[in-house]
Amino acid sequence: MNWKQLISNKRFGMEALHEARKDDRSEFQRDYDRLIFSAPFRRLQNKTQVFPLPGSIFVHNRLTHSLEVSCVGRSLGNEVMLALQEKHPELKNTLFSEIGSIVSAACLAHDLGNPPYGHSGEKAISTYFSEGKGLNLKSRLTEKEWNDLIHFDGNANAFRILTHQFNGRREGGFVMTYSTLASIVKYPFSSQSAGKKAKFGFFLSEEDDYRKIAETLGIKRISNDNEPLKYARHPLVYLVEAADDICYQIMDIEDAHKLKILTHDETRELFSHFFDEKGKKRIEETYKIVTDTNERVAYLRSKTIGLLVEDCVRVFVEHEDEILNGTFEGCLIDHMRSPLKEAYELCSKTAFSKIYRSSFVLDVELAGYKVIYTLIDLMIDAVLSPDKAYSSLLLMRASSQYDMKAPTLYGKIQSVLDYISGMTDIFALDLYRKINGNSLPDL
Repeated sequence: MNWKQLISNKRFGMEALHEARKDDRSEFQRDYDRLIFSAPFRRLQNKTQVFPLPGSIFVHNRLTHSLEVSCVGRSLGNEVMLALQEKHPELKNTLFSEIGSIVSAACLAHDLGNPPYGHSGEKAISTYFSEGKGLNLKSRLTEKEWNDLIHFDGNANAFRILTHQFNGRREGGFVMTYSTLASIVKYPFSSQSAGKKAKFGFFLSEEDDYRKIAETLGIKRISNDNEPLKYARHPLVYLVEAADDICYQIMDIEDAHKLKILTHDETRELFSHFFDEKGKKRIEETYKIVTDTNERVAYLRSKTIGLLVEDCVRVFVEHEDEILNGTFEGCLIDHMRSPLKEAYELCSKTAFSKIYRSSFVLDVELAGYKVIYTLIDLMIDAVLSPDKAYSSLLLMRASSQYDMKAPTLYGKIQSVLDYISGMTDIFALDLYRKINGNSLPDL
């Protein structure tokens, strides 16, 4: 793969059009702005990140997480750009200088496809088909279609949202640049290759779209013609992934401190492992000036993120050839130096044992699972039997943007999942309560 082909400002869905621009924004900065002002992005403010949506204590939701990931991604992209321009002078004065903007926009979009209630929402959707009533539909779907449903993934759903089609036409889609779209596809293969992790990058309905993007950008295909479609990653995916990994891991520790799941001493101890002796001495000096515990943790978080960004840039630059050849294994975090890697792994273990299994998180997962599962069940029944009185009422509740009358069963199911995955936590819960007769609209 080569950088000049990998970085393209061609817009997906507007390939033949070349608009005259009246301002100084690049096409990739326009990608960022389109996302910021979009309804799917705004809805992230009411979608769970890890902890329940905030009450008196503010913790991260999907929107604040995405904004922070975008900031870190921009730093990663800009620093990689500067380092590689020194290494490859021929890249100066080309679109390569825009990779900070590309990564920043892709980071904004990386969670757009996540359903309500975090990962429990994804699990509820996939298990409805693999374990629940949806099993009855298996014989009516192809193997590829079935794999999409039992491995439902927010990453693939984000790509679907950004390349939106309705009744076979592009309507109201984002019309993003090819490079930004490719940079969000963390798992560039079909659901047939999802494996035990149940991760993949595009549904069957968007397979041709990704193939078109990959061929245009020169992304290396690593599967044979008779095998399920599988590509190497676009190189900038590694920076988007690193920004996400850094933010969710470090910010979850800070949120856990605010919620008193971790004490200040535990939090400081976790962060201290990232620093050498000089860094630890600087922490002691800062603590003499800053006395508020939350501000102290914010300082530790800030310095830690800086160290992780710096080392991820080093890893990317040192492994550039492998990344461009499609042979780089793992993520950037996996290749960090000691003690950063060990400190990050310690945070991961602590988060799993004390945060992700806490009552705060489990309660959201339990409630969210029930809400999503129930809504899917009712809506699937409605699209299969639209003439029933109750089905008709449910279908009228959904916006006309969702093609509930799609000509195929797979298309109908996808429209239901589009509708439900686009809901906020609050909207899904409110609809669930109304459907169950637990609440009525305010008059």
